[in-house]
Amino acid sequence: MKVVALVSGGKDSCFAMMKSIQYGHEIVALANLMPADDSVDELDSYMYQTVGHQIIVSYAECMGIPLFRRRIQGSTRHQKLNYRITPGDEVEDMYILLNEVKRQLPSVSAVSSGAIASDYQRLRVESVCSRLGLVSLAYLWKQDQSLLLHEMINNGILAITVKVAAMGLDPVKHLGKELTSLDSDLHKLNRLYGINVCGEGGEYETLTLDCPLFKNARIVLDEFKVVMHSSDSIAPVGILHPVSFHLQYKAKTSSLGSICDNKNLVDQEKGGLLFEIQGDCFQNCDILQSVPDVSSDDHILDDVPDDRLQISCSRMQTTFLICCWLQNSCGTSPGLQDDLKSVLRKIESELLARGCGWKNVLYIHLYLADMKGFGLANETYVSFITQEKCPFGVPSRSTVELPLQQVQLGNAYIEVLVANDQTKRVLHVQSISSWAPSCIGPYSQATLHKEILYMAGQLGLDPPTMTLCSGGAAHELEQALKNCEAVAECFRSSVSTSSVIFVTYCSTRMQPEERRRIEDKFHGVLEEMRHSDKASLSKLLDSIFLYVNVPNLPKGALVEVKPILYVQENLDTVEQTPHDSPRLYIPTDWGFQHEHWHNSCIQKCIVNGKVCVTVLSMTNELARNISSCLLGNEITEEHLELVSKFCIYLLNEVLLDSAFCWEDIKNLRFYFPTSLNITLEAASIIFSRAFNELAESNPTVHVDRFFNLIPVIGAGRTPTSMDDILTCELFAKKC
Repeated sequence: MKVVALVSGGKDSCFAMMKSIQYGHEIVALANLMPADDSVDELDSYMYQTVGHQIIVSYAECMGIPLFRRRIQGSTRHQKLNYRITPGDEVEDMYILLNEVKRQLPSVSAVSSGAIASDYQRLRVESVCSRLGLVSLAYLWKQDQSLLLHEMINNGILAITVKVAAMGLDPVKHLGKELTSLDSDLHKLNRLYGINVCGEGGEYETLTLDCPLFKNARIVLDEFKVVMHSSDSIAPVGILHPVSFHLQYKAKTSSLGSICDNKNLVDQEKGGLLFEIQGDCFQNCDILQSVPDVSSDDHILDDVPDDRLQISCSRMQTTFLICCWLQNSCGTSPGLQDDLKSVLRKIESELLARGCGWKNVLYIHLYLADMKGFGLANETYVSFITQEKCPFGVPSRSTVELPLQQVQLGNAYIEVLVANDQTKRVLHVQSISSWAPSCIGPYSQATLHKEILYMAGQLGLDPPTMTLCSGGAAHELEQALKNCEAVAECFRSSVSTSSVIFVTYCSTRMQPEERRRIEDKFHGVLEEMRHSDKASLSKLLDSIFLYVNVPNLPKGALVEVKPILYVQENLDTVEQTPHDSPRLYIPTDWGFQHEHWHNSCIQKCIVNGKVCVTVLSMTNELARNISSCLLGNEITEEHLELVSKFCIYLLNEVLLDSAFCWEDIKNLRFYFPTSLNITLEAASIIFSRAFNELAESNPTVHVDRFFNLIPVIGAGRTPTSMDDILTCELFAKKC
């Protein structure tokens, strides 16, 4: 991509440019925001470093590319973490600057910045990029600061300190010093006082005088003066004010890489390489590219027959589920976009009827009949679910292809998890970085709600390039788990210790020998994580593993990992004391009694008496123990009815043994293989009948009859045995 680099003059923005080039991008322009008054060194800004701004003008000549500058008119007006367009805010100056860069250089498609740890800065850069249709590149994001500092020094960043403001840093002694000479001091102060060695806490700021990107010249600072802002005896604050400098030109040598040399990118006759951008930040913050709001097209629902559009909802609790799909028994579905619009519009109507909106949604499972329509599906998705509609953060998401049409469904099937409060905490990083795969658009990496962390499905993507890693399924799985771990660390947790369940989707393109390898790889990677310094100190949970065989995954991936974690908020919390739960009586004509082999069907994870996660795996072999009528190879609807009742019986036993009740259930999924040759409608009737019988046998106890049927190629507890007749996934949590 062609990139405009946001530069402050500091080491971080310069090294971010070097990393962008390393990952194949081309720097074609620079963008800088400076004080309105040239005599002012530093602004009271949460966003911009301006100390040393007098020297930035030379960067264009040093690098040989255009520099676009703007004088900051705004101030910090919107101080909340998630930025919303605010007239007069200093972020609008960035918007005007980058908008003009894009106008003059239409080929620019990305913006690089040097954000390392500041969510405040990153979110604002991402907000502006989103409004302008640009990609944010933040290759230093979440990197180890000690390693990063050494990497900068070793890669030829010559930077001096221009501000110090931390215990142990003396303006007289440390201002104007090169990073190389300060390396040991910074690490010593980190050990003594916990300062950030890269200065991310404002401990110090730098000015880059030379680096491999400066192919034409280096900057020589001839004279400067120290200006004291505070003479505090513990942590004095001082800045370096440049008085004079000159350029020392270099012999022509090959440059680091892809720095644009095209002098025709802009009209050079209008001012050489330097452009100052005007505009009023109090008036020019209108401009969000408007996306047609297809969610308001009421006629979409009018065109769908009532018997086609199906919706089911669990009982209204703190969290509840809504599922929606289209029946397609006649095989005449109009297409993916129309089907998806109908389903999303129906869900939106149901949310409104319950006093909620997309802002209340925690997680979305997006099931498609054909992954080839993934791009079209995203276009439709983003017209309904926008960041403006989700001020508390956009929901996390998992997308897989399912054999929907084989069970006489339409092209789209959606399941949404909803919270009727506003306590969720969302991690949404849109920037491409080396940390974890970006989520460019209205879907987030993870959502935390009431101690449960719902993580988006992770592919084996290499974060800085956003391409699938090579080497097959085992390598993809390892990278996917590393991506999950990077996300978990942001919540001070680890997938290796805190996951209650891993649902792993396996593409049918995965070869049999690869299936054997991924199980070993899975456990090996988790074990390695548990022994790392970053692993969580929390109690190791007995995680459940569920593997689901599906036709296809996004980007043609072979594997997608979807963990759910328990993230304890109060470490002093004691295990909840079990209480007597209402006992459900199984209908007498079902005839089931406990036998020792029942436990072989069950995987169970109980956490602090608060959470119960269970997976039941009903294989052909185990099914034969239920009744002699299941000895044949073909499973009929009559056989499925017997198996469904047995699964409900086992679930009841698990809940009772674990001191949970049916009212604690938040989610209940039944995965059934299309090899059964049973439509979803027929399967739904079978399960509804079983739950009705259970309810009739317990007239004094409320039995929520909500369940979700998921058609799959296969499912099981290992990747080599995804051949269950029926697999059940239950998630229960006490309020």
